[in-house]
Amino acid sequence: MTDASKHFYLRDHNSLAASSKLTAKAKQSILLSKAENTIDAYESDWNDFVDWCNFHHVTAFPAIPETIVNYINDLADYAKANTISRRISAISENFNASGMAENPCASILVKQALRGIRRLKGTYQQGKTPILLEDLEDIFEEMPKLGLSEIQLLRDKAILLIGFMGAFRRSELSKITVETLHFSPQGVEIFVKASKADQEGQGAVVAIPYVENSEFCAVRALKAWLRYSGIKEGPIFRGFTKTMTLRKTAISDKSIAEIVKKYVAAIGLNPDMYGAHSLRHGFATTAAAFGVEERNIMRQTRHHSVAMVRRYINEANKFVDNPISSIFNKR
Repeated sequence: MTDASKHFYLRDHNSLAASSKLTAKAKQSILLSKAENTIDAYESDWNDFVDWCNFHHVTAFPAIPETIVNYINDLADYAKANTISRRISAISENFNASGMAENPCASILVKQALRGIRRLKGTYQQGKTPILLEDLEDIFEEMPKLGLSEIQLLRDKAILLIGFMGAFRRSELSKITVETLHFSPQGVEIFVKASKADQEGQGAVVAIPYVENSEFCAVRALKAWLRYSGIKEGPIFRGFTKTMTLRKTAISDKSIAEIVKKYVAAIGLNPDMYGAHSLRHGFATTAAAFGVEERNIMRQTRHHSVAMVRRYINEANKFVDNPISSIFNKR
């Protein structure tokens, strides 16, 4: 057993299971308090810290504040400030789960070091480039020329439009099932069971209305895909076998990213700058450019903080009322 696995306590349920004061139901709710993918990410971050400690011949557990400070300063040579903050959060959570009396990450020394790194590196994150309406228009014009089968074209167009209009994260998009769809004369409602921003598992309903332009109507594209594929239950977006028959399992979120990259490359854009998040990012940026109110964008994107949405608005408006245009276009 490695040091990393030995001292990763966020999966250690032995003490919880041994408790005689908690009911089985109470224990289960505690075990579900963090999503599994969050625990996976925390473990990866913890392993990185342990590897660094082993290389430098210092103790990872228990650790002293000076070790944490030295680690994050080495990390700052290549990582963004937000990545460093996330890494410290993961390490701190693990120390808390271990039951240590004093968490080294909570020391003033570590907080001061983090503050200094943020000032040095800044906290702006450059996300994936957004796919805008004109990009989708170019993609839809190019798709028939790529020599792909009809079943693949119908699936991919539905993925692109539902992903864009619903402002879905790639994990949410891959998990949509027939059972989560509700069609009405107005459009379709899609129930999202859980997501990155919904750790309590309450879920949310995403409404996508019909639009007059059938080329951009996500509801019609979704219906066309379901009708052609014959899918009546289970995942609506699935992969294909080598003989292009439909699989029974959901398409992976990574495959959705590859689909996006394939089509942006087909219209001459750099695929390295795009990913599945480009659809969600693109919707928010497009909505902001069309003057949609902040609260209505947030309702569709399910953001709980206005900070990210305002970043999309600023991005959309960076050439609107730009002082350079005001100076030179009136001369």
